Amino acid sequence: MLIIGIAGGTGCGKTTVVNQIVNELPENEVGVISQDSYYNETSHLSYDERTKINFDHPRAIDFDLLYDHLVALKNNEVIEQPVYSFVKHNRTKDSILTHPHKVMIVEGILILTNPKVRELFDIKIYVHADSDERLIRRIKRDISERGRDIDEVLLRYQTTLKPMHQQFIEPTKEFADIIIPNNRYNTVAVDIVRTIINERLL
Repeated sequence: MLIIGIAGGTGCGKTTVVNQIVNELPENEVGVISQDSYYNETSHLSYDERTKINFDHPRAIDFDLLYDHLVALKNNEVIEQPVYSFVKHNRTKDSILTHPHKVMIVEGILILTNPKVRELFDIKIYVHADSDERLIRRIKRDISERGRDIDEVLLRYQTTLKPMHQQFIEPTKEFADIIIPNNRYNTVAVDIVRTIINERLL
């Protein structure tokens, strides 16, 4: 099994890169795991308390569970991937039955911050995008998909997203094997990644 970690700041275009890679591979040979599924279970907190959680800090992620799940997949075991609700700021009672594949892609802003999880990645990718571009994408997504209003998004960006990016996410570039600039459609870097994957799959 080939495990690929794809990191980068919020709104940098990780999902686009993931889709570009996945679309060129046989459907039954690739699986995707999102870091967002592994936010800590917070049922013991009230909704108001959950809204105050710093979701851009590594402490917000259940890295132990993510690590255990990746090891299980490497051992050819099926896992139950959690499902997270951004509206309720908590995991739902649902789970996704996830089978091992030849290629497993793990994507998320903080996945390269955890040494134990990082060591499981055969290829580490960092997707870089201009900070203004990332903010614009984040505003659009949070308003249309997550029910936030513009003031809430901007306040969160200034007080949490930007400082956390500078403290935790940007520094993980140094762990990346490949850095993909994603201010535009980047075909060369994605083609290189696909070539590496195809060579490993032979």
